[in-house]
Amino acid sequence: MTVPTSQARRQPRRVAAATFVGTAVEFYDFYIYGNAAALIFGKLFFPDLDTATATILSFATLATGWIGRPLGGLVAGHFGDRVGRKGMLVLSLVLMGISTTAVGFLPTAAMIGAAAPILLVLCRILQGLAAGAEYGGAVVMALEHSDTNHRARNASIPNAGVMFGLVLGTAVFYPITLLPQDQLMTWGWRIPFLISFIPVLIGLAIRMRVTESPEYLRVADAGKPQRPPVIDVLRSHWRQVLVVVGAHMAPNIWGYTMTVLILSYATTYAGYSRSSLLLAVTIGAVVETLTIPWFGSLADRYGQRPVYIAGLVGMAVWAFPFFLIVREGSVLLLTLGLVVALGVVHASVYGAQASYFAELFPTSVRYTGLSLGYQTAGALFGATLPALGLLMIAWNHEQPWYLTLYLVVAAAVSATVLVLARTVQRYSESTESVLNERRSDGLPMASQT
Repeated sequence: MTVPTSQARRQPRRVAAATFVGTAVEFYDFYIYGNAAALIFGKLFFPDLDTATATILSFATLATGWIGRPLGGLVAGHFGDRVGRKGMLVLSLVLMGISTTAVGFLPTAAMIGAAAPILLVLCRILQGLAAGAEYGGAVVMALEHSDTNHRARNASIPNAGVMFGLVLGTAVFYPITLLPQDQLMTWGWRIPFLISFIPVLIGLAIRMRVTESPEYLRVADAGKPQRPPVIDVLRSHWRQVLVVVGAHMAPNIWGYTMTVLILSYATTYAGYSRSSLLLAVTIGAVVETLTIPWFGSLADRYGQRPVYIAGLVGMAVWAFPFFLIVREGSVLLLTLGLVVALGVVHASVYGAQASYFAELFPTSVRYTGLSLGYQTAGALFGATLPALGLLMIAWNHEQPWYLTLYLVVAAAVSATVLVLARTVQRYSESTESVLNERRSDGLPMASQT
């Protein structure tokens, strides 16, 4: 089960492309739903309610995707750690393509009444299953194909793909929002969902050419563990799971605020047009797509935790001035604010976190452990943010101090978790080789910090 040397040398770049494109496709599908939930679905699926309530319920359907994400992560993690990473990444892409295309065919509430939002929720849960299966596998594949000196940079490539998926999603929605209102609400909103199968086919073509993770193959050659991976994670690595959940709290909340919640807040309360706002978010996401690998390289050079914590400090510092900028009503200032919020602050965290999280778990349970912690954090904090954020904004929409304070507190919590986690055991390829040698020689195990 070994990979030929000549082929192995070509794999890191191929894997980088496969994880970038595949993750971009998956999260294109995920983000176009977020855009539609913020701008359109409230009117189509909850037409009898006032605007604020309809939007909150629309965001609630967005949150249901997080019901599927932890489950998708656990199922894919189980088979990814037992059978192999590659197959799970192919299946996740197919599932995301099917569920997203199905949204484009859904009847609205005007056509079938209350059954319409129920079908919407079902499609969203399927999207969640696919996204939950995708992220952990993409990060693990990118990390495990990397050399020692570029693990953080290469593992950050799927995160860059996440942001490029946002770029694709908002870029597609931008011309759609320019349609006349009647065309937008009848057939225009369906286009981004119906064409999603095209990038899915491209992603599949690339992923089918990727070889299995060499680190996984070495573990598989040594024999499969007796316990299911999730049992091993919960018994032996639960501290690491808690670190992932706590450390990912702030970036999850921040990312959804700056890419989804801002669409509703700025159009409803600050007077921005939908098209100008989508353009501003797209520019910020383009910058972040480019800067994430750069921050990953910094994490390789200076350490993951220092770069990660620096980004969290940036979140706490930038939260207050950002919303002051939004209230100015200037598209140029808003765009610059989003470039900083996404391309600098969020990118520094995203550049460092993927490899840091993945190396908290040994190869044998890495897919499961990473997925469990990451998707749990999303379900607790990302899923609740749009609806909760709208409630906080409704309390004081002139200047959303409650939301701003929430962002600052989240950054402080995540930074504290990282500081306290400095002694938590971590696993790189080199340390695992040492640990495996000690196991085979019957020597005592040393704690890795």
